[in-house]
Amino acid sequence: MSLSNKFIVFLGRTFSGHNHDYTMLKQELPPHLDWFTDIHVQVDLGYLGIQADYRDDQIAIPTKKPRKSKKNPRPELSDEQKTENKALSQVRIFVEHAIGGMKRYNILVHTFRNRIENFEDDVIGICAGLWNLLLSY
Repeated sequence: MSLSNKFIVFLGRTFSGHNHDYTMLKQELPPHLDWFTDIHVQVDLGYLGIQADYRDDQIAIPTKKPRKSKKNPRPELSDEQKTENKALSQVRIFVEHAIGGMKRYNILVHTFRNRIENFEDDVIGICAGLWNLLLSY
């Protein structure tokens, strides 16, 4: 999680292998607890189902384009839905920029071969700290 100035304020733990974003969120922050009551959360389409599981009015997710079918051969979003999606992406881009800023430290980009348990979390934390330090100058 980051702020609009790209300052990183929260890092979840790392998971090995291929994992869906939403599955990792549910493991890190179980849905039966009220995690998002006081904050406004904006997520991408990798978190489909978050509004049903976390039941909070302050969770914003873009509208997914309908699937192509015989009844709807040329699916489109309405102009209002496109405008809402664009507004969400203009805010979420700061998170992507923060992730890209952390990847300037090559240890996060290349294959990470270590034998120390949970060392990946420490490395990502150090890279986030260095990124935040860079932003403060």
